[in-house]
Amino acid sequence: MSAHTFKRSSISGTTALQLAAAACEKAEELGMGITVVIVDESGRVKLSYRMDNAALMSLHQAGRKAVTAVGLGLSTGAAWHDFIKDDPILSQGVNHIEEFTLLGGGLPIVIDGSMVGAIGVSGGHYSQDEACAKAALATLGSD
Repeated sequence: MSAHTFKRSSISGTTALQLAAAACEKAEELGMGITVVIVDESGRVKLSYRMDNAALMSLHQAGRKAVTAVGLGLSTGAAWHDFIKDDPILSQGVNHIEEFTLLGGGLPIVIDGSMVGAIGVSGGHYSQDEACAKAALATLGSD
């Protein structure tokens, strides 16, 4: 590797499948249908899965949540709200960021200290979406 390049880690397809399965399992426990979108470290879709009973609009929202989490390195929902709530420029400006969403359910995926992608879950109340995403990340163990 030279001074002109750098190396990135990326989430594997196998891990993306594992995470999606865990998120869907949690959704079934909660009695709801979700869509899961997992993106790589560059925000490109690695996996997209919509459960049979998930709302059609959940597909786009799950993608926005994943892209927001990986693109800005911060979970959607309370973490973002707390970050911008007292800053008028940020709180008004974030709505102009393409593909940004404040809705909870988007979490960065960190493995071995590197952000390798993000998961976005949509289909229920944002707190349920967050629970599904967190259940998915719990399968990776602590990092």
